[in-house]
Amino acid sequence: MTERIRELIEKLAEAHSLALSEYQELVEAQCPEAANLLAEKAIAVRRAIYGNAVYVRGLIEISNICRNDCLYCGIRRSNAHCERYRLSEEEILACGEEGYRLGFRTFVLQGGEDPFFTDQVLCRIVTALKTAHPDCAVTLSMGERSRESYQKLREAGADRYLLRHETADQEHYGKLHPAEMRFENRMRCLRDLRELGYQVGCGFMVGSPGQTSHTLAEDLKFIQEFKPDMCGIGPFVPHKDTPFREHSAGTLEQTCYLLSIIRLIHPPVLLPATTALGTIHPEGRELGILAGANVVMPNLSPVSVRKKYELYDNKICTGEESAQCKDCLSARVASVGYEIVTDRGDIKK
Repeated sequence: MTERIRELIEKLAEAHSLALSEYQELVEAQCPEAANLLAEKAIAVRRAIYGNAVYVRGLIEISNICRNDCLYCGIRRSNAHCERYRLSEEEILACGEEGYRLGFRTFVLQGGEDPFFTDQVLCRIVTALKTAHPDCAVTLSMGERSRESYQKLREAGADRYLLRHETADQEHYGKLHPAEMRFENRMRCLRDLRELGYQVGCGFMVGSPGQTSHTLAEDLKFIQEFKPDMCGIGPFVPHKDTPFREHSAGTLEQTCYLLSIIRLIHPPVLLPATTALGTIHPEGRELGILAGANVVMPNLSPVSVRKKYELYDNKICTGEESAQCKDCLSARVASVGYEIVTDRGDIKK
């Protein structure tokens, strides 16, 4: 690690911002020594805000039916090999009941852009969850919708919305998505969500096809300026039934390096150690926590559908990532010096 990179890390830790060219320098200078210094500083700022708490969210994957045809995604519209499913309203609410019994106080409803989930249907589900569990937060991750739709869902009781921006570079966005999906619309959605009072999450895949040190620098600059409440990043993992089936996966090392940088950019951010990290390395989530992450999202979905929500190959879908094995997850988090907390886990500003 050069003295220049050490200076950039010190500057980021103090000012929580760098110039675009400086972010690119930092990305290109990745090495074990720089990663260790970034992680040390990321852990210090996270501990100052959150102590040793790692928040858990109960993930409910409500449908793998999607109208979109994103080139990287295993549940893309044109994948004829995907075994489709959709949970009923009763099944979704039952998942919430089970999660509440297990101690979860945040539910994340995630799905493809399934036309079945109209505003009327989704509002009814959100309201039912909030009525049954008024002390819980409801997070939605249901893709691009109109401002009017987001407003109705907010009025129905939705607290948070996760929508990965995927890349802050317009040209790169076009390489990952079909022509009918527009970078401008993705950014419009994020702005609308923020203006409507949601806690908003964005994020991107590490090592996605076409990604460069410059596009990553643009992602980091976007996060600096947007200041999301949550930021989900995980390694790109290819799926066998997509055009990117032969593309290499993102790495654990680069993902953890970027987790530390994001923690320093926006210290209060809620930062997951993702399932994808756990997929590419047996201790991926623990290593993510040691790099600055403070959220894990075990699965509350019915066991019968977990394998079907396959965004990428070999996704871990039974065992310790499941909500029912929260004690196992607690033990793993404790093994690296942290404590699972099951309250709402709102961002601390």
